[in-house]
Amino acid sequence: MNENLPPCPECAGVYTYEMGTLLVCPECGHEWTPAAAGAADEPGEKVIRDAVGNVLADGDTVTVVKSLKVKGHPTGIKAGTKVRNIRLVDGPDGHDIDCKVDGFGQMHLKSSVVKKA
Repeated sequence: MNENLPPCPECAGVYTYEMGTLLVCPECGHEWTPAAAGAADEPGEKVIRDAVGNVLADGDTVTVVKSLKVKGHPTGIKAGTKVRNIRLVDGPDGHDIDCKVDGFGQMHLKSSVVKKA
């Protein structure tokens, strides 16, 4: 057992070993790369991506990629609407963008319906 190897991310077993470029846990059989283990050690870092896979950050400008119905509003948000100065949050039901949409006001959007402008 090597003292420098991280414990298993699945079962927290301490008997991990290297097999080529992978780390292996003999207790549960889980295999992972050391780079993936480093990403799992940072629980505060949640990466939010848009509909096409670009990483979003606070203050970005995004474009709505599909028309959205808005409760209480007859027309809704049309595809192509630009939203400026977004804020990433951990909102309800997967709504991870807090923003102000012109003509609609403050609202939460899902990152899966926007793309980075």
